[in-house]
Amino acid sequence: MVERWFAMLLLGVVATAWGQGAIDAYEFDDALQETRYRDLIAEFRCPKCLNTNLAGSDAPIARDLRRAVHRLVLEGLDDPAIRAHLQARYGDFVLYDPPVRTDTLLLWLAPIALLIGAAAAIAHMARRRAVTRLDADDLARVERLLDERAGSESPLGSESPPRPRSAPGPRSAP
Repeated sequence: MVERWFAMLLLGVVATAWGQGAIDAYEFDDALQETRYRDLIAEFRCPKCLNTNLAGSDAPIARDLRRAVHRLVLEGLDDPAIRAHLQARYGDFVLYDPPVRTDTLLLWLAPIALLIGAAAAIAHMARRRAVTRLDADDLARVERLLDERAGSESPLGSESPPRPRSAPGPRSAP
């Protein structure tokens, strides 16, 4: 019985340790370099993952990119130079905010166009539901049609009680 519990405990420890990813332990000359490194790997997107930054990705390519960023920080490159290096090598995909250029213009303008289109559709639907008032002739015609309908639906030709007349009110346009 004790061996069984020990085996289960050992299996749990091994399974837990197996699920842990490797931790990058890079050394820096000073705290500023480490802060820059952390900020940069949080800023870049993993080329393999859909929407994960380098800091949160366990993909091998993300590990390689973290290593490259570490090397570039230690070499003394400034942040724009590191961004330009990674962008030149991996394209605009590694940037969460791609630059505004002619080939990325659709990417930047599509949300604005969708917002304008949604506002136009809402305005169009609101105009279709505009409330209109009945004039006296239309109100008399509606009352006459309702009286005719009520008279034709009464059972065995008996008179139905008079329907109370309502004041003119709003109605939806067709």
